[in-house]
Amino acid sequence: MIELRSDTIMKSVTTVEHGRDGENTHEHASEVPKQHGFEDGSGGDMNSEDEAGVSVENDLVSQAEEEDIEALLGTYVMGIGEAEVFSERLKRELHALEAANVHAILESQHLVDEVLKGLESATTRVEDMDEWLALFNVKLRHMREDIEAIESRNNKLEMQSMNYKALSEELDNLLERLHIPLELSDCLAGASFDDASLDKHIEACDQLRDALRGFEPPAMDPSFSKIRAVREKRAELDIIKLTFARKACQYLRDYFANSVDSMMNDKSFFSQRGQLKKPDHTNFRNKCKKYARLLHHLKVLDKNSMAPLRKAYCGSLNKLLRHEAREFSNELRAGTKAPKIQTVWFEGPTPNQNVDTSNISEAYTKMLDVFVPLLVDESVFLSRFLRFEVSSPDDNGSDDDDDDLDMENDEKGIPLEMGTLNESLRDLLDGIQEDFYAIVDWAHKIDPLLCISMHGITEQYINDQKSEVAGYVRLLLDAMEDRMDTLFIRFIDEARHQIEKYDRNVKQTGVMAFVPRFALLATRMEQYIQGQSRELVDQAYMKIIGIMFVTLDKISQSDLKHLDIFLLENYAAFQNSLYDLANCVPTLAKFYHQASESYEQACAHHISVVIYYQFERLFQFARRIEDLMVTNAPEEIPFQVGLTKTDLRKVVKSNLSGVDKHIAAMHKKLVKNLTCDELIPTLWDKCKKEYMEKYETFAQLASKIYPSENIPSVAEIRDVLNSI
Repeated sequence: MIELRSDTIMKSVTTVEHGRDGENTHEHASEVPKQHGFEDGSGGDMNSEDEAGVSVENDLVSQAEEEDIEALLGTYVMGIGEAEVFSERLKRELHALEAANVHAILESQHLVDEVLKGLESATTRVEDMDEWLALFNVKLRHMREDIEAIESRNNKLEMQSMNYKALSEELDNLLERLHIPLELSDCLAGASFDDASLDKHIEACDQLRDALRGFEPPAMDPSFSKIRAVREKRAELDIIKLTFARKACQYLRDYFANSVDSMMNDKSFFSQRGQLKKPDHTNFRNKCKKYARLLHHLKVLDKNSMAPLRKAYCGSLNKLLRHEAREFSNELRAGTKAPKIQTVWFEGPTPNQNVDTSNISEAYTKMLDVFVPLLVDESVFLSRFLRFEVSSPDDNGSDDDDDDLDMENDEKGIPLEMGTLNESLRDLLDGIQEDFYAIVDWAHKIDPLLCISMHGITEQYINDQKSEVAGYVRLLLDAMEDRMDTLFIRFIDEARHQIEKYDRNVKQTGVMAFVPRFALLATRMEQYIQGQSRELVDQAYMKIIGIMFVTLDKISQSDLKHLDIFLLENYAAFQNSLYDLANCVPTLAKFYHQASESYEQACAHHISVVIYYQFERLFQFARRIEDLMVTNAPEEIPFQVGLTKTDLRKVVKSNLSGVDKHIAAMHKKLVKNLTCDELIPTLWDKCKKEYMEKYETFAQLASKIYPSENIPSVAEIRDVLNSI
């Protein structure tokens, strides 16, 4: 009890000291009344002071401690004059108590050892407990992770179960949507196929196509295609599809062949003796149209099946078209009265120009009028009926009821299959050109010049074919043009060969027969020109006229004495015969001018030869004077050797004495060997003009050099020339 109180007292003292240190001024003021109270010993004052002290230290000493301090103080009867003395006393007592406590502790060493041992044991157990707790913590963590994994797996299993259930429902709905009724699948895969069941087959095709569309996006997600049930269902539908396509194609191939055979066995479809029959395929097309929807389904279901089907259709119809063209062509030629025309123009008798061959051209035109529209219509029908994806053809020539061919338009306007279409058109129309060739050969044999008119007619038909699907018909017409070009070129080459034969006969005179005959030929060719065949005729002109001019030059070289007469007569005849045509045909105008130049050259040379033959000394004398005047004065010339006045008189006497006789002889020489009398006036005029120009030059020189000499005047010579 004493120890406890001493501790309490010491705590209070320490607290008071600390309070005094922090608040010196305040504590000092409070301590003064306390001291007075102890000294006076009065109870009232002490109580008041005590109350003041308690109020000050209320926050530092508890009520129990305060009571212990009062009890302790009560046990001492002492007189305390100052607080410091009392504090020192208390400190001594405290030290004494502490020493006593240390002594007591040292005496209780074994107790301390036991306490330490207990503490060590407790520490060991605490460490073991800590290890156990760590181990339990790891196990709990692993257990927590396992619990989380189990919960996650359970969640996934639950989600998977829900997904499997939804997938199963979706697959059931999908397979139900892709399901084809058993009766329809039996219809598609069955063995029978005829017209009676056509509607049923088309209905089945519609459902099959709908089912197949169900396998394609967006109807079905692409990921579904890997599902076994979907793959098995798709394989089942593919088998049904291929089976039906094979069966339908075989039926259609047989149908096309049988339909064409029945038409060919009926003679009323074709031209007969004395009666031309225009082919009519309306009934055949109407029969085919009812299968148009079936063909559309076939192309969608199995595009590869269309190639043999198209080939079968084209092969069957080609046989029909060729038979119709052959019969029509034969009857057309047999019913056309062919005129007799000489086809050799530059040998033998002159061809008759009054023969009318218009009926031959009309027969060829009729062949084209009948078969070109027919072939174009068949090409258009082929492209639409057999489902070619090409640009839509023109409506001209197409049937008005072709709506059945346009179901579910297959991207019209895009030329996707022009190559395949051209191959089918070739199969459709191959060989029919032979019957057109027969008409062309027949017309060429009657009159080769008919190739010109037929060429123009064919060119017009080519220009009229604008549709893409009529491309092979244009090729057919192009081939006919080539045939005409070949035959016409052969005719021109033969004509050139006939003209070349003329240079083998030596010393030919007069106008060659091929010159006027060419004019007749050109006139006839101009009558046949139509459209763009102008180029063909112009090329023929260039070939024939070219060899004509070459041949004339070769013939003229065989007789140089009469070369000029021969050339001027033939070139004059060429100009006279082609004058009218040259005014309207540019190609002939070019050759006309070329012939005119050659004619003028031949005339000039011939006239010069004739003049010099009669007046050679006179005009040579004038030429010598002109040559000397270049280097000598005029007055010196009469003193030159051979140019004296005496020489002048001799020349004048020999050439101008009896000048009328000399001029008459010149005229006779000019017209000698001429076979064309109509050329004489023109030649004589040219000769007079040339002679007068030369004589005027001579007269001027003579009057200048020999002014005293008397020679015939220019007027006298002109009068003599005009008198003859």
